[in-house]
Amino acid sequence: MSRSLVAPKPLTGGKVLFMLVAFFGVVFAVNFLMAKLAIDTLPGTEVDSAYSASLAYEKEIAAAHDQDARNWKVDAHIERGPDGSATVRVEARDNSGQPMSGLTFQGRLERPTDRRADQAVTLAEIGGGIYRGSAPQVGPGQWDLVLEGDAAGQRMFLSKNRVMLN
Repeated sequence: MSRSLVAPKPLTGGKVLFMLVAFFGVVFAVNFLMAKLAIDTLPGTEVDSAYSASLAYEKEIAAAHDQDARNWKVDAHIERGPDGSATVRVEARDNSGQPMSGLTFQGRLERPTDRRADQAVTLAEIGGGIYRGSAPQVGPGQWDLVLEGDAAGQRMFLSKNRVMLN
């Protein structure tokens, strides 16, 4: 039996150069793509100016002490609809347990990881210290429910609570 042996092609400097260039070309292309995707999906910062936020800190502390002294009881409930909407229901009572009417409540559903998904919820009073509003197309997962209650143009109540929506 005779077998013909085919000699392998020799490994030349040109082939080695081509393999090195191709390898590093793939590495650079993947790194560039990953960096571009990371920058495009960057949610941003928590605050636009840390300096401005630090100046407002004392004012926020005083507002929190005032809110605590009022001893209001504000309960919120979120219910998701089958269409992906979320309905927020807020019940506000004063320190003696009486329903509080005439307040203006605003709500926000904020994604902890992506500010671009945040949604405002306008709450309207439906009677007896109960306020209701809804937001369309709220995805499942963790959200922060931020409630602000105003009276006569001044913020009287602020809360931020983590909620899980299925």
